[in-house]
Amino acid sequence: MIVRHTPSWFRLLFVWHGSVLPRIWPKLAIVAAVALLAASIRHWWLQSLHDSALSIPTFTLLGVSLAIFLGFRNSVSYDRFWEARKLWGNLLITSRSLTRQTLAARGDDADGRRFIAALCAFAYALKAQLRGLDAEEHLRRLLPPDALDKILAGRFRPALILAWLGAEIQRWQREGRISELQWHALDRNLNTLSEILGGCERIATTPIPFTYRVLLNRTVSIYCLLLPAGLVSSIGWLTPPIAVFIAYTYFALEEVAEELEEPFGTEGNDLPLATLCHTIESSLREMQGLPLDIPAPPKQGIYLY
Repeated sequence: MIVRHTPSWFRLLFVWHGSVLPRIWPKLAIVAAVALLAASIRHWWLQSLHDSALSIPTFTLLGVSLAIFLGFRNSVSYDRFWEARKLWGNLLITSRSLTRQTLAARGDDADGRRFIAALCAFAYALKAQLRGLDAEEHLRRLLPPDALDKILAGRFRPALILAWLGAEIQRWQREGRISELQWHALDRNLNTLSEILGGCERIATTPIPFTYRVLLNRTVSIYCLLLPAGLVSSIGWLTPPIAVFIAYTYFALEEVAEELEEPFGTEGNDLPLATLCHTIESSLREMQGLPLDIPAPPKQGIYLY
């Protein structure tokens, strides 16, 4: 995620790092080349076609329709991003609730510490599953030895951690260490963690339909490449800068939607899952009265991961 102080409106015009320009400038260069060619041969073009259908009114109608489609695409992508952020916010809230309930029921005993450490391990395992990484380092640090081998051998490690947590509170209730009412309260919050896991998996494994992405990409590309032919009859050599500016708007909106569509990645506008995991572990350690000596994930320039 991009974290930076908002510059003035003038400096914002020239921001490079954190913008989509590094990814769309080759497309803009192609549009500029087409626009220069159209302006160069505009006299031949106008004499050959006379009243061409590629005129400004035609592109105005097409542009309005295309803007509506791009707006819908961005809304869908942002909904996915915001839902993912709410799920991880709920993960922090639920982890704190489980920690509070565990401390109230068990105090600062060994079983309670193992349980809370496993909650931290759940967050790291979920991040690793969503990003296709390996969280073995954190799992070995946080999980008890009797559960570690089974969880490391599994494919869906967050679900296995939840199963272990459920077995732990069941054992506490069976041994009379917590009441049935306390067991129900803990189990409800574990169910919430299970719902968070399922919600994140649904977002990660269900992208926007590929056919829709292909259609929008083709439409935007063809529109921007044909636009100089519609502008050149009216504005002449002003066609290249105007065409590039309009193309920038459409290509940038499409690129932003592409980034927001997959909120669990490592691009500039994706969620900082490593930082969120660090926040969860720091918060739970503070509730236990433990030192906050865990290293924060490195910040690379303006990016948090």
